[in-house]
Amino acid sequence: MIAGNTLYATTHDSWRVDHDVTPHVVESDHGSESPDPLAVDPFFVMRAGAIVVGAGSGIRAKMQPPKQYQNLGNASIFATTLNRLLTHPHIDQVVAVISEGHEALFKECVMPHLTGKVLTAFGGDSRTESVISGLSRLQDDSLTHVLIHDAVRPFFSHQLVDRILHALRDHEAVIPGIGLIDALWKTNASLAIETVDRDEMIRAQTPQGFDIQTLLDAYSRCANTAHDDAAIAISAGIAVQVVSGEEDNVKLTTPKDFEREGITPAKVPDTRCGTGFDVHRFGDGTFVTLCGVQVPHDQGLVGHSDADVSAHAITDAIYGALAQGDIGRWFPPDDPQWKDVDSMVFLRHAYELAEKHGYAIRAIDCTIICEKPRISPFAASMQEKIAEVIELEIDRVSIKATTSEGLGFTGRREGIASLATATLMSR
Repeated sequence: MIAGNTLYATTHDSWRVDHDVTPHVVESDHGSESPDPLAVDPFFVMRAGAIVVGAGSGIRAKMQPPKQYQNLGNASIFATTLNRLLTHPHIDQVVAVISEGHEALFKECVMPHLTGKVLTAFGGDSRTESVISGLSRLQDDSLTHVLIHDAVRPFFSHQLVDRILHALRDHEAVIPGIGLIDALWKTNASLAIETVDRDEMIRAQTPQGFDIQTLLDAYSRCANTAHDDAAIAISAGIAVQVVSGEEDNVKLTTPKDFEREGITPAKVPDTRCGTGFDVHRFGDGTFVTLCGVQVPHDQGLVGHSDADVSAHAITDAIYGALAQGDIGRWFPPDDPQWKDVDSMVFLRHAYELAEKHGYAIRAIDCTIICEKPRISPFAASMQEKIAEVIELEIDRVSIKATTSEGLGFTGRREGIASLATATLMSR
């Protein structure tokens, strides 16, 4: 293979080269018009589906998330490829083959950008298994033909699809091919031993088109895996037609491919979680401060600062996610300057420390544990206050309350406890 393409000799007995296409002099014609593949004969019935294989792990590209989920402009490579097929007027159904375990990636990086409905199937350990899985997922029994395409070839044109569909009117298997410019040599280890006639060679691309039943029959007779579906067809004795490929229709395989196309791999964000827990006992007072909100009560909470037990738990959760200790490390309880201070000062410091270390707070979840006072009437105000101080969307802050069913010190109404979780993500 060369640059992600399968290399084929065009002298194979079961290989046919379109006489209108010189396989070794092929240029991309994105700007030219192709005949409507179904307009020549109005009585010819063709309904085509497409299977996009994207179940790879991206090992050769050395990228995480895998290369098909990397951004290409405003959408992922996978989504761009799928949309090119979804918007073709003669593609009636599209199946995306993804790796099991990539469901969340597909939902996040692909689905929001799709222009139409896409069915999904799980891939196997080989391309052959993945394509078979995709074929089994096609739901339209009226489909007569299918295109098999690589998810990481996003730069193909509708004109290329037109040429393939047009050739499928007369042939059971059709692939796009690009002629070779460089001299070809066979090698033995590091020694060049024999030249190969490049005029008899092409670089095969995708999408590769087939009569569906012919391809299914070929796969049923195939005992081995193959680099592409044309190889499966040839092994079953099926003649494969070649049409003009496109130089722009590159397969993004290695880091160099991405550099050449000007694609900057996405940085995988570092996600961290921290937990915080705090307790304050009741004392004299007429209110308790929770999440920066004063809640009327027949007792107050005792503490060095304002004893905002919930704010302290949230603050410690943020510090914990950053591996930066707790409130006591930054605001020692024996330091008089923090006497009776508003705990929002502590929370704001934790937020600013996260920003300094390159992390954004993405979610806060806080549970207040007490028998009294009732928290629910004040929960929305608490949510707003926390969101304001750490500059977070309000729907990313959760404040809820529970009792301990009369058990323990909170059950005996001796004080209030709070548990919090903070999720941070690198910028």
